[in-house]
Amino acid sequence: MTICNIDDTITQINAGQRLMGLDVGKKTIGIALGDPGHKIASPHRILWRQKFSTDMAELFNEMEELAVGGLVIGWPLLMNGDKGPACDSVRDFAHALMRIKDVPIMFQDERLSTHAVEKSMIEADLTRKKRHNKRDALAASWILQSAFDQYQLSYQNKKIKILDV
Repeated sequence: MTICNIDDTITQINAGQRLMGLDVGKKTIGIALGDPGHKIASPHRILWRQKFSTDMAELFNEMEELAVGGLVIGWPLLMNGDKGPACDSVRDFAHALMRIKDVPIMFQDERLSTHAVEKSMIEADLTRKKRHNKRDALAASWILQSAFDQYQLSYQNKKIKILDV
């Protein structure tokens, strides 16, 4: 399987399957789930990283249980749009994952995702501990939702072009 865009990722999964959003960090992986209609992302949980093989077994088991057919992984670009060391780490993670399981994957720009969810949690008056326990899953949800928004915009533009003909 290749790393592709949102349209191709959705096209490659079976009808009724969901997409899972991942915010891959050194210590945790934030996990979010999309609805089968690919419109709404919701935070799911945080996977505290151990060994890669253990993490992947847990992730793939969960994907099977939740009818997940593809992954949207946060792409940690630098603020100027360049790829930094964090992108190398995420790319290596995705390639290692694909060697174990053939699954469609796309990278989604995650700049400011953690900042956005942190700001929202502060405004909601969550304690530091509660923010720490929710941050990565909410960031994964933000990443997945931005991919869904991009997909919906692309779909609407295709409909407009068809009507213009």
